[in-house]
Amino acid sequence: MKALPFELQVGAFGKHWKKTAVKHLALFQSGSAIDGEAISETGEFPVFGGNGMRGFASHFTHEGCSVLIGRQGALCGNVNYAKGKFWASEHALVGRPRREFEVKWLGETLRSANLGQYSTAAAQPGIAADTVNNLRIPVPPYEEQTAIANFLDRETARIDGLVEKKGRFIELLKEKRAAVITHAVTKGIDADVPMKDSGVEWIGQVPSHWDVSRIAALFREAFRAPDPNLPVLSVSIHDGVTDGELSDEERDRKVALSEDRTKYQGVAPGDLVYNMMRAWQGAFGAVQVYGLVSPAYVVAQPIAEFRTKFIEHILHTKSASEEIRRFSRGIADFRMRLYWDHFRNLRVCLPSLGEQDEILAYIDRETARIDALISTTNRSIELLKEKRSALITAAVTGKTDARSAA
Repeated sequence: MKALPFELQVGAFGKHWKKTAVKHLALFQSGSAIDGEAISETGEFPVFGGNGMRGFASHFTHEGCSVLIGRQGALCGNVNYAKGKFWASEHALVGRPRREFEVKWLGETLRSANLGQYSTAAAQPGIAADTVNNLRIPVPPYEEQTAIANFLDRETARIDGLVEKKGRFIELLKEKRAAVITHAVTKGIDADVPMKDSGVEWIGQVPSHWDVSRIAALFREAFRAPDPNLPVLSVSIHDGVTDGELSDEERDRKVALSEDRTKYQGVAPGDLVYNMMRAWQGAFGAVQVYGLVSPAYVVAQPIAEFRTKFIEHILHTKSASEEIRRFSRGIADFRMRLYWDHFRNLRVCLPSLGEQDEILAYIDRETARIDALISTTNRSIELLKEKRSALITAAVTGKTDARSAA
């Protein structure tokens, strides 16, 4: 069995701590299976799975304060807490106390152990209860456990507060990014230009010199023979069409693909591609390179002179998504499909080709600035999370004296 990363790195304040197998503190065992229909949004007893709380149930399996460890899935080894009466599903390991200890201290010690590294290499990663039970960890006296727990409660709350604020800032930046694009492709970038009613309800007023066109006047549905030597592309609701071959991981996550590339369809620069089942969520994209796409996608080839990227931006606006949903057919969201015969009747407004280029350049400049802020903020969040992790490890290994820091 692997040694814990910190087992040989106990700090000066933890040298008197004894190393003990987890099972002598708490015995971890799998929870109990529960039918998904038995879980509701409200109820008396919380239900915990491998990644935290899933909902509520009318019965419970455990009572007290417990450490829970995710035992299956991509996040196996993560740590959560439960108290009172609760249901723990079979996807969680629950620690039943065998002696007195501070629950928060044990949970954070196990978090620092990076339990995910002990997951089995399988299609569905998993961690065995015996693996957790047999891990040896440094155990301080109960009073020091309490001091560590209190110290971590205070310090991690401060960091978590900063992370939350930065997360809200990112959401505001994303909203601003969307607003910049929406205004540019529906109102233009000249604040002094005369406006008119477009006659298209979901667009509203547009610059008076812009023209209204049906999609059918701009594109025709295309069926290109595939070239197996070209890269397989995909379209997402956030990033449009990829400009290169998907990685194996992305293929598994985004679209089910066959090894026989002759089953795909070819696309060319300037084409508009959309996923019929996710069109109402904004799964449109302008193609930048020659490639292949899933036969489940619709490919539209330009039959007039305009910038397909401009159309992509229009179709990503919130009002367009609502209109596309109206044009889609299906009895439920996950069954909604946008067929070409309906999409071709959608109307959009376009300026001249030169103005389209000016607007696209403006969008590139403004979104690049916003994206840079988002990237910088995301990086600061990652640094805060690294600091949080280092702070926890230092406290539970005795490198920081939590008693003096209290």
